[in-house]
Amino acid sequence: MEVTNSAFILFAAFAGLILLFVFLYFVPVNLWITAIFANVKVSIGELIGMRIRKVPPSVIVNSLITATKAGLQLTTNDLETHYLAGGNVPNVIRALISADKANINLSFKQATAIDLAGRDVFEAVQISVNPKVINTPNVAAVAADGIQLIAKARVTVRANIAQLVGGAGEDTILARVGEGIVTSIGSSPNHKSVLENPDKISKLVLSRGLDAGTAFEILSIDIADIDVGTNIGAKLQIDQASADLKVAEAKAEERRAMAVALEQEMKAKTVEMRAKVIEAEADVPKALADAFRSGKLGVMDYYKMENIQADTSMRSSIAGGESGSSSGTKPK
Repeated sequence: MEVTNSAFILFAAFAGLILLFVFLYFVPVNLWITAIFANVKVSIGELIGMRIRKVPPSVIVNSLITATKAGLQLTTNDLETHYLAGGNVPNVIRALISADKANINLSFKQATAIDLAGRDVFEAVQISVNPKVINTPNVAAVAADGIQLIAKARVTVRANIAQLVGGAGEDTILARVGEGIVTSIGSSPNHKSVLENPDKISKLVLSRGLDAGTAFEILSIDIADIDVGTNIGAKLQIDQASADLKVAEAKAEERRAMAVALEQEMKAKTVEMRAKVIEAEADVPKALADAFRSGKLGVMDYYKMENIQADTSMRSSIAGGESGSSSGTKPK
């Protein structure tokens, strides 16, 4: 009997410990006591409901205590709703407190919307209080005289709380500033005027309202550095001259090829004409033979023709010799 009673007591003690741990898990008494001493109204039922809804009571209660101490009027239902929506409750509370201390108009609804949009609402409030400086990458532009200038600017921005939801980010600011720098340098008559007054670039870019539709407000644009690059105009002229030279060489080569082709064609025609002459000369003996057979040409007539041809050849040779000797004689 004594052994049975001891086993029952151990079992009852073990079951009691389990029930105690289960009770403390579903009923965080320490948080409830902390809330009471912080003058935050949180009931045991609300804490149990948080456990059932899988909402960490420590996050909600501690955030509510911080907000209440800072003078913010919030409820556990507001914080639970934002947590269940996937928001960062402690970050929102920090942002609301910072905005309230800096006299920035930021409501709980705006803060939760910004947080759920994926932006760091606390960082946004910090940028709104302490403006941020964004360094642009090197922006290359060409003035009207063809000289390239490489500029680098510093853009001072402040967060626009009202435009954080749906507003463009830093990449849009950098792209617009780079576009403004290129336009300003490109409209300058020469690069010297830009180097003499670099503030004209910042004034022109700032007057274009580049922060429209963005989550930031541009406070100032300062040109940090300007370097002279290459002579793009001269390089383009050299490239154009090289291209023109290649075109002229191609046309000249085309004309040469046509001349060579024409020469070869004329040589071919000359050979063809010589072949025709040889062919005609080959027909002369045949014609003579036919004339002899038909009686149209006698032997004496043939000899006379031969004498005439010989006499003509002799006269031609004598005439050629006299012209050569006369041209070669020198007056004494």
